[in-house]
Amino acid sequence: MTAPVRFPRFFVTSPAPCPYLPGKTERKVFTELKGGHAEQLHDALSRIGFRRSQTVAYRPSCVDCRACVSVRVVAEEFQPSASQRKTLRRNEDLVVTECRPWATSEQYQLLQKYLGSRHPGGGMAAMDEVDYADMVEHTSVSSFIIEYREPSADGRPGRLIAACLTDRQGDGLSMIYSFYDPDIEGRSGLGNFVILDHIRRAAEAGLPYVYLGYWVEGSPRMQYKVRYRPLEQLGPDGWRRMSQDEQSGLISSLGEKGGKPPEGGSKDGAPGEQKQYKLA
Repeated sequence: MTAPVRFPRFFVTSPAPCPYLPGKTERKVFTELKGGHAEQLHDALSRIGFRRSQTVAYRPSCVDCRACVSVRVVAEEFQPSASQRKTLRRNEDLVVTECRPWATSEQYQLLQKYLGSRHPGGGMAAMDEVDYADMVEHTSVSSFIIEYREPSADGRPGRLIAACLTDRQGDGLSMIYSFYDPDIEGRSGLGNFVILDHIRRAAEAGLPYVYLGYWVEGSPRMQYKVRYRPLEQLGPDGWRRMSQDEQSGLISSLGEKGGKPPEGGSKDGAPGEQKQYKLA
């Protein structure tokens, strides 16, 4: 290991309102991912709960709260539920393409539609096309965009209905940010399908995990993550697999459909607001 990997410089953001739990304040610890060691550092930090936003790796470091818990799906052991199998069948005709991390106007328009419907009050709502390009293209690690398109009869690319910015790590795939058309008819469960496709991709590539970011118990928009099993969570003693009973109880509390995510706020991994990581 090089010295910058073993001894990176860490910084702390200013306190800000928590986007997940009302009345709470969030604070993050972060470091820069740059230079020839960026990939190695990113891999090491991801295993202890860090997420990436452009060329920064961050994790929550709140004074009086430990609600944000890193979770990952064990890809090779994953068995879809009955509802997840229906989602896979419903969307199996989609044309899925792994693309280089290059932003397009088509992706940006889809993102705007998604944010307007699902997160109208979130920190990404004011992103313009340049901000979106920064989110996708400013990376110092192995990243790509996976596009999901409807099939077409003439061989030309079909309509883009979902996309995900993804990092490939040494031990898995990390879903940085996914978005999709929330109003398309006959395509319910698109967000779930994107996760299921990542689990399949990781298993086929021999990668053990799919990192889903943070699970926040008590935050409705974070609860969908407990539907994927087996699920591991990061605690003070390292990664621990949720027991069948524990996960079944959490899933039962959601109901079969889980409901529409609450409006406003953001979801985990939301890039945006990069200014919070600016160094003085």
